[in-house]
Amino acid sequence: KFVLVFFDDILIYSQTWEDHLRHVQHVFELLREHGLLLKQTKCSFGKKEVGYLGHVISREGVKVDQTKIEVITTWPRPSTVKAVRGFLGLSGYYRKFIQDYGVIAAPLTQLLKKAGFHWSEEAENAFISLKKSLSESPVLALPDFTKSFIIECDASGCGIGAVLLQQDHPIAFFSRKLAERHHKLAAYERELIGLAKAVIHWRPYLWGQRFLVRTDHY
Repeated sequence: KFVLVFFDDILIYSQTWEDHLRHVQHVFELLREHGLLLKQTKCSFGKKEVGYLGHVISREGVKVDQTKIEVITTWPRPSTVKAVRGFLGLSGYYRKFIQDYGVIAAPLTQLLKKAGFHWSEEAENAFISLKKSLSESPVLALPDFTKSFIIECDASGCGIGAVLLQQDHPIAFFSRKLAERHHKLAAYERELIGLAKAVIHWRPYLWGQRFLVRTDHY
């Protein structure tokens, strides 16, 4: 596998330059076979770093496109439910880059409920924290399916979080706010819920793979 297609965006990636030339030629042949055309001014070839669907991908890994970070960090304080939904929609697209996103964003998601709009101190802190977290988001490693994955999980009184790693480098973060009925569970039970949800969420990475779970409750 060496090509990703999303509507009219085509990304071709390779391990070596020789492989890349063969891969590009193969894609060209398929496009010609199906009568599809490319616009040269919208094509880039032989790049070591490329923007794709709001991300920047390179041999070091994947990071958030700087232009998207600027949009989020300059987002004005929401004054309506619609504005909150817009902010959460864009920031949530990059939630895999933010540790404990679901827990941090909880005061904002509460504003989406039909209980009247009230911008609280908790909402303000969450708004600022998400902006800061995204501006400091890490470069995530690209998965290597020839190596084992590691899941580290943790749970607080109100949320669960996990990180998927390879060679101790993060590939993605996952988090969720806990349902109120789970708040009184023991720490190891909350952590087990988090682990189960993380494994389901990362099923495309973990299916058929060996992986290690790290936890401080066992």
